[in-house]
Amino acid sequence: MKRIQLSIVVVLVSFLMACGGSSNQNGQTSAPASIATPKPTGEDIYKKTCVACHQATGQGVPGTFPPLAKSDYLAHKDLVIKQVLKGSSGDIVVNGVTYNGVMPPQALNDEEIATVLTYVYSNFGNSGGTVTPDEVKQERAKQ
Repeated sequence: MKRIQLSIVVVLVSFLMACGGSSNQNGQTSAPASIATPKPTGEDIYKKTCVACHQATGQGVPGTFPPLAKSDYLAHKDLVIKQVLKGSSGDIVVNGVTYNGVMPPQALNDEEIATVLTYVYSNFGNSGGTVTPDEVKQERAKQ
């Protein structure tokens, strides 16, 4: 009888271990490989890529990095996409003020650029609007 109970316990433990994901070196169980990592949001990308220069409030840094908040520059969607793709240096006029800084090209894919720019267009007192991955792809093709 004890042998049967022991066999059942071994089978159950084996089954549970096989279904529970894998363990790392610290003995922690990781999620099964079939669970996808969620895509970053526009806010996530902004915080990782843009916030150092344009600040958490989108106000930028006076004289160096232009504001994204209530920015008249955003009216030129193709220029905005190009700015993110190619970067720029030298004078740029935003809301009537000249800024002279350097923006490097951003190492983001088309979907990430569309996502972060849609976030910018929808926040910081801007009027909304979207940028699609296709629009970014079209601008990238012009390079």
